This record gives sequence, structure tokens and C-alpha cells, in this order.
Amino acid sequence: MSAAAAGMGRPISGPTALGDSPRRLWLLTWTMAVTEFRLTFMDSFLGYLWTLMKPLALFGVLFVVFTEFLSFNGDVKFYAVSLLLGIVLYGFVREGTAMSVRSLVMRENLVRKVDFPRLAVPMSFVLTALFNLLLSLVVVVIFLLIAGGSVLASWLEMPVLVALLVAFVTGLSFLLSTMYVRFRDIEPIWDVVLQVMFYISPIFYPIELVVVKAGAKWAHLLIMLNPFAAILQQARHALIDPSHMSAAEAAGGTWRLLVPLGIIVAVNVVGYRVFARNAPRIAEDL
Repeated sequence: MSAAAAGMGRPISGPTALGDSPRRLWLLTWTMAVTEFRLTFMDSFLGYLWTLMKPLALFGVLFVVFTEFLSFNGDVKFYAVSLLLGIVLYGFVREGTAMSVRSLVMRENLVRKVDFPRLAVPMSFVLTALFNLLLSLVVVVIFLLIAGGSVLASWLEMPVLVALLVAFVTGLSFLLSTMYVRFRDIEPIWDVVLQVMFYISPIFYPIELVVVKAGAKWAHLLIMLNPFAAILQQARHALIDPSHMSAAEAAGGTWRLLVPLGIIVAVNVVGYRVFARNAPRIAEDL
């Protein structure tokens, strides 16, 4: 006999992923993200400048190595800015996903005591990482203009490319945060995946070098299956200079870009479904 049939009313359901109001989900996400962003730099002397120090430090090391010792500088126009853009975009992927892995555990007290849309937790960490990305992109543009770059109409592509990257990271954050609640090995495994992604993506080497010099002629095609690599390559083409190969050219045809786009969609669908199915039990699993 059901609870309703027994005169006890409708059964009480547990907390859900989306909650009962999209507006509430967004407000909670925004509030937590802004709070986290401010707290990170509250007691630091340089404040928000610290968001730029890590990518700039890595940029400096890689730039010296690959221009002075490996002579990559002559293979692509504005190599320094291209390298910095790659580091900045990868930094967003790393920060957004690495923080999201532990997000539900880090907010355990909140999750256990308050009924609110659970998706707000991982989404807030992705949004915080997005704040850092936008600040870093301003620096990339400044470096580009100092290096002699020009304002291009293709810059209008950047909001779309950033949105695709945010969608990719958000879908991963849904999946990773849910899995970490039950399987704590997810964090070191994901660290390894991020390291592999850094080296197989055309961050410090131009994809043009792979196309021209790689012994395996399919290497660049395989690299472009990675959504991050495809977005990065198109961002270089749109933001830095048209002399950079577009994502479609690097992938061997526009139709091949359906694969990384499909991966982004699949990651979001799977990530959301896994999160939504586990949302009512997250507090108990913690």
C-alpha cells in the first residue's frame, strides 16, 4: 500500500539536482562562486593578480625552453601569445575540473543540512574558474596587441568558443563530483588524465608542426578529436592570427569537428544524468 493510499500524503522526495526553480539554482551558483572568488584573495597582498601569476610563470618557463632550445618560435606567428593562450585555456580546464572533483565533499556541511539544488555546488566552482579565465584572457589580449597583433572581426568567435569550453568543463564537473563521493580514487586518476591532456594537446607546440613533421600523418587528426584541442586551435585562429590553422583545417575537414562537439554533448548528458540520479542520496553517501 502506498503512502498516499494510507492517508499519509505524497511521499517526500529527497533533494534534487535542479531544485524547483532555475532562478534559485542560478542565484545560489552565482553567490557561492562570487564568495569563493573573494575569499581566495581576501588576505593576499596582490589580490586578484595572483590569478595571473601561475599561468605567467609556466608561460615563462615553457617559452624559454621551446624558443631558445627547441626553436619553436619560427614555426608559427606570435608563438609567445599562442603559448600563453594555450596555458590560460588549459588552466581553466584544470582548475574547473580539479576543484569540482572535491566540490561536494568540500561543501559537505551545506549538503547535509540544507535542501537546495545540488548542481549549484559543482557549477559554482566552474563559474569561479571562469572568472579567473576572463581575467587571464584580458592579459592575453594585452600581450597580443603589444606583440603587434590587430583587432580582428574573428574575435567575435571567442564568446562561442569560451561557452563550448565551459560546457565541456561543466559536464565533466557533474560526472567527476558525483563519482568522487563514492570513489575517492577519482581524484588521482583525474590528475593523471589532466597531465596526459596537457602533453597531447597542442599547447606548447603548434599543431602545424604535427601536420608537417609528424611521421604518423593521422596524428593531428587524432589530437583534434579532443574537444579542448579543437577549441584551443580555433581560438588561436580567431583571436591571435588567421595564419594559425583553423580547427577544421587541423581536423581535416569541418565535418570531423562533429566528433569533439558530440563528445561535449555526450559528457553533459551523461554527467547530468549521473548527477541527477545520485543527487537525492549524496548526503547519505558522504
